[in-house]
Amino acid sequence: MKNFKYISKYFKFISNELGSLNNKEFNEFIKVLLKVKKNKKKVIILGNGGSAAMASHVSVDLTKQCGIRSINFNEADLITCFANDYGHDNWMKEAINKYHDKGDVVILISSSGNSANHVVAGNFCKKKNIYLVTLTGFFGKNKLSKLGKINLIANSKNYNIIEMLHHVWLLLACDYITSTKIH
Repeated sequence: MKNFKYISKYFKFISNELGSLNNKEFNEFIKVLLKVKKNKKKVIILGNGGSAAMASHVSVDLTKQCGIRSINFNEADLITCFANDYGHDNWMKEAINKYHDKGDVVILISSSGNSANHVVAGNFCKKKNIYLVTLTGFFGKNKLSKLGKINLIANSKNYNIIEMLHHVWLLLACDYITSTKIH
């Protein structure tokens, strides 16, 4: 049956990619999150589209589950105000500029890694020496994955697979920090 082969191949690919996470980078990511928590700082997490929805979910889990203050900018009024006043490519940069405090960490999630608003925000973080973590796809062949101090890269060009990997990796970080049991 063709459908069964596709499903089987799909899950095998996702399983392999989940295991391809760079352990050194991921361990550094955990350390950074724990430092944010210890120093009572916050995580600012942003994405577009599905990655914005993921940012909302992870922001809540970081705050509630991990005890790490976290914010995301998914309010239509904030996005449209900043996009109107500063241009769509600059709204994330301006949000980070207005809300970032010394010692905070910014996480930018972009499947392609080439969304202009992410690249502008990433360059701003680099210029201002703001600790930046990026999650991208496309084998890291993108602008954003060159800007972070930590760059978690999904080795796929399929947006849904990239987003699933990013979501799992971010929730893995939450579960690891709280040592949530695996059943």
